[in-house]
Amino acid sequence: MNSILSSVLIAYFSATGTTANVAQKLASALNAPIYEIQPAQPYTDADLNWNDENSRSSLEMANMLPYPELADLKAPVKNYDTIFLGFPIWWGTSPKIVNQFVKSYDLSGKKVILFATSGSSGLGDTASDLQKDATGNPEIINGRRFSASVSENELKTWAESIK
Repeated sequence: MNSILSSVLIAYFSATGTTANVAQKLASALNAPIYEIQPAQPYTDADLNWNDENSRSSLEMANMLPYPELADLKAPVKNYDTIFLGFPIWWGTSPKIVNQFVKSYDLSGKKVILFATSGSSGLGDTASDLQKDATGNPEIINGRRFSASVSENELKTWAESIK
């Protein structure tokens, strides 16, 4: 087994359950613990309406609202060398709650490998977007976008291929 997998945490944010499903498959494939990033104020369907320029998610992504607060600061990131960080793609990058996550923890010496869910959008500049907010200057790597139907085996093969 690749040494990267010896100290791994799967952390994720999921608005609709799609990313949660992929994160759970990845955690199972790697036999790794999992942590759900949750906003202090949960998102409603109206908040997630990207067709409404005044919806909470639209305003957050346009930087017209502060980053959403986290529900807790209990992610055990200090115990792990590598964090697979998952999220849905919003407006071509990670949701601002993910920026708040990397800002809220000291990620010094950590390798953060991104994975995302989206119907078609890739990760784009997400790694550099998150790097600007990350505390401790971790190594943030754009990983891969997955569909909801990705298999556990495909996730394991991908994770083990990362050097």
